[in-house]
Amino acid sequence: MTLKNSITLRKNKKHKLEINTNEKVNNSCVLNDSCKNDSPRSDKLENLPINTTECKNNSPMCVRAQGDGQSFDKSPEVVESIFPNTFMNPPKRFRINVELDIIAIGLTLLALCTRFYRLEEPPNIVFDELHFGKYVGMYLKKIFFFDLHPPLGKLLISGVAHLAGFDGKFKFDKIGSAYSEDVPIFALRSVPALCGSLIIPSAYYFMLELGCSQVTATLAAFLLLCDNALLTQSRFILLEPILIFLMLTGLTFLLKFLKVHNAIKSTDWWLSIAASFVLLTSALCVKYVGVFTFMLGICLICYEYWEMLPDKSMSDKALVIHALTRSAVVLVISLCVYLSVFYVHLFILTKAGPHDSVMTSAFQASLEGGLASITKGQPLEVAHGSQVTLRHTHGKTCWLHSHSEVYPVRYPDKRGSSHQQQVTCYTFKDLNNWWIIRRPDVKNLVVSNPPDAIKHGDVIHFVHGITGRPLNSHDVSAPMSPHNQEVSCYIDYNISMPPLTLWKVDIVNRDQEGDIWHTIQSQVRLIHLNSSQALKFSGRQLPDWGFHQLEIVTDKTIVQDDTVWNVEEHRYTKIEDEKEREKDLMNAEMIPMKTTKLSFWTKFNELQYKMMFPSQDSLQNHMYSSEPLEWPLMTRGIAYWVSPYHNGQVHLLGNIVVWYSGTLSLLTYFSLLIFYLLRRARLCFDITEAQWMHFLRVGHLLFAGYLFHFIPYFFVERTLFLHHYLPAYVFKVLLTAAIVEHIFSLLRYRKHLQKLYITLLAFWICGIIFVFKKFSVLCYGITELSAEDVIKLRWSESWDFIIHKE
Repeated sequence: MTLKNSITLRKNKKHKLEINTNEKVNNSCVLNDSCKNDSPRSDKLENLPINTTECKNNSPMCVRAQGDGQSFDKSPEVVESIFPNTFMNPPKRFRINVELDIIAIGLTLLALCTRFYRLEEPPNIVFDELHFGKYVGMYLKKIFFFDLHPPLGKLLISGVAHLAGFDGKFKFDKIGSAYSEDVPIFALRSVPALCGSLIIPSAYYFMLELGCSQVTATLAAFLLLCDNALLTQSRFILLEPILIFLMLTGLTFLLKFLKVHNAIKSTDWWLSIAASFVLLTSALCVKYVGVFTFMLGICLICYEYWEMLPDKSMSDKALVIHALTRSAVVLVISLCVYLSVFYVHLFILTKAGPHDSVMTSAFQASLEGGLASITKGQPLEVAHGSQVTLRHTHGKTCWLHSHSEVYPVRYPDKRGSSHQQQVTCYTFKDLNNWWIIRRPDVKNLVVSNPPDAIKHGDVIHFVHGITGRPLNSHDVSAPMSPHNQEVSCYIDYNISMPPLTLWKVDIVNRDQEGDIWHTIQSQVRLIHLNSSQALKFSGRQLPDWGFHQLEIVTDKTIVQDDTVWNVEEHRYTKIEDEKEREKDLMNAEMIPMKTTKLSFWTKFNELQYKMMFPSQDSLQNHMYSSEPLEWPLMTRGIAYWVSPYHNGQVHLLGNIVVWYSGTLSLLTYFSLLIFYLLRRARLCFDITEAQWMHFLRVGHLLFAGYLFHFIPYFFVERTLFLHHYLPAYVFKVLLTAAIVEHIFSLLRYRKHLQKLYITLLAFWICGIIFVFKKFSVLCYGITELSAEDVIKLRWSESWDFIIHKE
């Protein structure tokens, strides 16, 4: 039994004390005749002046006047004087309070069962496992790779793969290829499967924090649980499940923060905002689409702060402190998480690999092997007589190149050329990429001792190493870019076209590297002295007569990325004889001596630039690509894998009932929002203020969240697929549950309509379960299907399932 109240002592009208024995006292007997002498309290009670006729000596027991109804003094001193060491010193107990949410547990178990069921099947490479599996292998072999997505998701998968004993030697060469026996398929797929499972309880708690009822939260989680697209995406080495889980969890903590937004001194305030932006930044570090969720979180915090401004209970100082503290917390935490992820990424990847050419020469030379084995030990200072290869620093990887062929006399558009020797940018290592630098007033090409270093502002000649002709530019339109000037190697045809072969060296990063032109490290612009234009990579491809190499021009706009070059390979000319020098050029490999070292910040900044502004054209044709307007109605799916033996396959396709219901909910919410706004403008209040505020709160987060994650894709110039819609789709599904709740609340006074509505919802849920079960064969890919079975699943003519001929 538990101690409820202390004993109440009363005086009757004859000044006799009475004891109220109606209360239970801490596992002891009540104060009545049945108390035994060995009772914990009995020895104390025997000595009480219960039978006295009056109070004596102002005893603590005399605490009440005759029949005044007041209890006696319960101060610690008084109680202790009556019952020493009993009430004031109860036995201490160690207690742990555990609260279990049976609904959340049940949803989580169902999600784990559906996501992990026969996870190792099919034992073949499925869709983008081809790419992400390769990256995991490169992490484990420490080989540098370049990917447009941030590294966190791949790092998590690689960490689990390492713990499972994967050595990374398996080649992810082709979709459909079978995994070898030494590949831990379960481990590789477990991280997406776990995150895909945790999406379900995360959505449940998110809706609760949003202020929805437990039934609505359960419905939202159920809709995500029964979506076939999310199930499929969660069962393979893909990043969307990790991204969505971090998004939802981060927003859940943000909602917790908004509840205590003005309690800046509380622990909950600091923990909730810190956890929120750790998770939201982590989502951004999985895929850059997470930046939309991050910005949504920033907007919510700013909006909530705006709502605080009219609060008269907060001083100007308090508001300023709130603004500065929030900004500092968000900025510091986000930067720390983002930088930490990339630090680990660059710390692991230390060896050269097939993606090195995307990076600058300096970056490549800092890696073990590859370019580093060529550039180690080469001279640092570029001088008169230096033999160099000039690489285009930013964007497309190519080297300044020339060959004996000349520009055609006339182009197809009837324009004439200089008919000089062609100068191009070549994307492969080649002997014709070598050039010799010399000063105009020095006749020989041999490096002096000590070397005559080239500095910022010096004027030089570039002599092509094999043909011996100088780099030149005339006032002639370039072949593919008529608005620019042609670049060539000068040939003396004894006509009135003198050589214009002087170039001024402009070292772009001289603040870091100094005024002397350094190999690899110095980034330079070469300014044509006669025209004051910069040597530029135009990016246009030459036709057959130019061997489809890339065009080089000069441009009046000097400051741009395409005019930046750097020396990659470098050696000093020691032989004056032209033929001997040509032989020497053919043996241009350096002796490795010392590694080029770059700081983390230098590597980080370059990698960010390459990821934000990729040089390769990512817009490609793909038979399963789709446009954003096709996503809301799920016009097209994606074929992930098909069995070579039968028509069993994995195809990304959502639950069509949930998908269409979500699209209808978007239209419903927007229509209701406009309707309510117009009615309120006319002072007609159809719903209570509490309902209206909840309706707006749902819209601020769910409807805005959908738009944040959907609208930007209309401005993306790259190949898009249905799975790009999934982050926006999650917000749409959660909004669906919220709309179901709102409509139900509108029918609260119409019981017959409410019952009809519940009946319709029951049929709707049954339809969701039916479609989920029917199309689950396309999620797991373990069921043998005939051509007829696949045709029966083709509910839309635009769904491109793969069917083997039978």
